[in-house]
Amino acid sequence: MSEQLGQVILSNSKEKEKISKVKIRPVMLKNRLFFQCTSYVGTKVLHENHTKEGAIRYILEYFGQTFKQIEMTMPGMQITGLASKRGNIMLKKKKLVQYENQAGITDLSHNRKKKYLIEEGTYVPFMEDLGVMNKDGKIIRAKYDKYKQINRFLEFIEDIVPRLPADRRVQIIDFGCGKSYLTFAMYYYLKIVRKYDVCIVGLDLKEDVIEHCNQLKDQYGYDQLSFVCGDISTYNEVNQVDMVVTLHACDTATDYALAKAVKWNASVILSVPCCQHELNGQIQNDLLSPVLKYGLLKERMSALITDGIRANLLEQNGYEVQVLEFIDMQHTPKNILIRAVRTGQTDRKDEKTQHMISELHAKPMLEELLRDHRQKE
Repeated sequence: MSEQLGQVILSNSKEKEKISKVKIRPVMLKNRLFFQCTSYVGTKVLHENHTKEGAIRYILEYFGQTFKQIEMTMPGMQITGLASKRGNIMLKKKKLVQYENQAGITDLSHNRKKKYLIEEGTYVPFMEDLGVMNKDGKIIRAKYDKYKQINRFLEFIEDIVPRLPADRRVQIIDFGCGKSYLTFAMYYYLKIVRKYDVCIVGLDLKEDVIEHCNQLKDQYGYDQLSFVCGDISTYNEVNQVDMVVTLHACDTATDYALAKAVKWNASVILSVPCCQHELNGQIQNDLLSPVLKYGLLKERMSALITDGIRANLLEQNGYEVQVLEFIDMQHTPKNILIRAVRTGQTDRKDEKTQHMISELHAKPMLEELLRDHRQKE
């Protein structure tokens, strides 16, 4: 074992309740080479740093005893080992593409720098004008959380691109775009970086914000990006939309945006809900009353239940839905993203969701809006 080792993974544990997996990689600590062992024990992740000899003893002790599989990655090579019940070991080798960085040196820093879709050092005009970076492409310290949020959002965008139409211009609407950090980022990544044929509209109620965003998009020459002052609930300027984005639209504004997306048969929905007050004033349940009597707990439960109902209602209306973490909780408590991709399997009945809504004495806005839409069809 040396600094050229990529990583070692011990898996297929015989004692999963105690330890399910171990990852080992080289790290430089105070200019000395160590091997960091990361153990996964239940929901806990434990770290230990060993010398070369200690790491070898660790592997020899656990492989074949606790773990039945080992995978070792190094420059140009991957070795997989399987241990049978009788103690026999079978090894397989596989050639790999070199994984080194541009300088030909493996990164052994303890905290490896995350690679972002918009990398620091790459000057992006809108990022400067929105106060996220300077003219040298350096991220402003006070805006680093916003920078990470932008890149996290672009990762979600990158994942769903294959689900968008490839044979025509893609229409995207960002409801409640605000200062439009993410709207500009979405256009920049899809249109400028990835060269997709997209047309994006940002909608918000604040006239001064919309005016400023339109000035910026003209300045950058973003001819397929526009910003409109308007209300989500009454917006009807287009007949077809491929992707609906709604980030931090307050309370039932999120429901109106989701209902619009369903009406348009949008291929993709990305929603980060905010201020879910509606159910907080509605839910009543004898079983939960010992918890609901505490205002803070009721507020948090209402927010989670609201988004759970939204996810299930979207599934009933032809979408495959994931509820994901948008950004670390330490940066914002509004960190849940609902990602929905249209499958076309409509009219899926979900009696359990309806039973829960009934038991909570709730009347979710999204359910009402979708019911009205179905009746008008």
